[in-house]
Amino acid sequence: MMFSRAEKTPLAEWWWSIDRELLGSLILLLVLGMVLSYGASPAVAERIGFGEWHFVIRHAIFATLAVPVMVLTSLLSHRQARFAALAVLIGSTVLLWATLVIGTEIKGASRWINFGGQSIQPSEFVKPAFAVIGAWLFSEYMIHRNVPGRMIATGIMVLIVAALLLQPDIGQSALVMATWAVLLFFSGISWWVIFGLAGAAGVLLFGAYAFFPHFARRIDTFLNPDGGGNTYQIDRALQSLFEGGWFGRGPGESIAKKLIPDAHADYVFSAAAGEFGILFCMGLVGLIAFIVLRAMLAAQRQTSLFARLAASTIAVQFAMQSGINLAVNLNLIPPKGMTLPFVSYGGTSMIAVAFGMGLMLALTRTKPEERMATGLPAYRSAVVAPAE
Repeated sequence: MMFSRAEKTPLAEWWWSIDRELLGSLILLLVLGMVLSYGASPAVAERIGFGEWHFVIRHAIFATLAVPVMVLTSLLSHRQARFAALAVLIGSTVLLWATLVIGTEIKGASRWINFGGQSIQPSEFVKPAFAVIGAWLFSEYMIHRNVPGRMIATGIMVLIVAALLLQPDIGQSALVMATWAVLLFFSGISWWVIFGLAGAAGVLLFGAYAFFPHFARRIDTFLNPDGGGNTYQIDRALQSLFEGGWFGRGPGESIAKKLIPDAHADYVFSAAAGEFGILFCMGLVGLIAFIVLRAMLAAQRQTSLFARLAASTIAVQFAMQSGINLAVNLNLIPPKGMTLPFVSYGGTSMIAVAFGMGLMLALTRTKPEERMATGLPAYRSAVVAPAE
């Protein structure tokens, strides 16, 4: 026990109101990411001419920074969390458009901006910030029908997606649009609208195939692996998945992992399977599922409609990003360049996910007296309260 219930300090109040199981699960995921980085990164670093521990040290630095970012963000009140998300959304959207002018081009895409020798990918911060601000705008529309919150949120989404498509970044564009669709679904829409959105998604997918050659090549290679496309990375990833068996070959013993170009980043899951086995990977997926379900249940205990929408949307966004990464590793969908949250190497991604998880923890904080006041179980509320 860190604090007595009798203490009235901000830290004591935070400790007794935070979902400690959810916080502990997120920190455990960070630790597992460090372990997997230790196993997968040295071979990659040596292959591209860096020191053996280059990525391991950088991953440790980013993970060490991620914990205080997440904890400090979780200390915010609902109102403060909203203002923080708004500030980050404005700043990251400006930087998102700035990448088109002053961004660093890598593999034909301008997605990064250099600050003091450190590359920053603004789109990573846009995602959690948009989830929170979008939830606030949708909740205002649901409570006050004369407030055009849904229209404003849609306009922000279009502004963000336009910049992402110009970079181009199809994967992040799809995730931002999916976040908007989740908000629309949670706010209550008819099945006809859902079917209409599904049709629109199909049209957008066809348009992306027609207008973005790199996206079309990935689709063609996925559908026809023997057609001459480059399948080296996914072939090695699948080899690593199969060679590990149930229990793995042991730390540092995977052969295929040493051949995967992005074993420390997008394909860390496949590298983990080769070294630690399928049972370990199933446990990792179970931990991610627990985080998502725990966050969703915690969100439903909130009396504030804004907090419910925002926390639920961040949790689903976390689930979607994780699902996309895992599906790519299992060769269920074409490569998307999406990291596995808190596990894959990537400084911007890790700090941005920490910020998003901190917002989620802040918005799911509960107080015993608030649950007692409703007279209902913890997962229900008699009141749909406006945003604070």
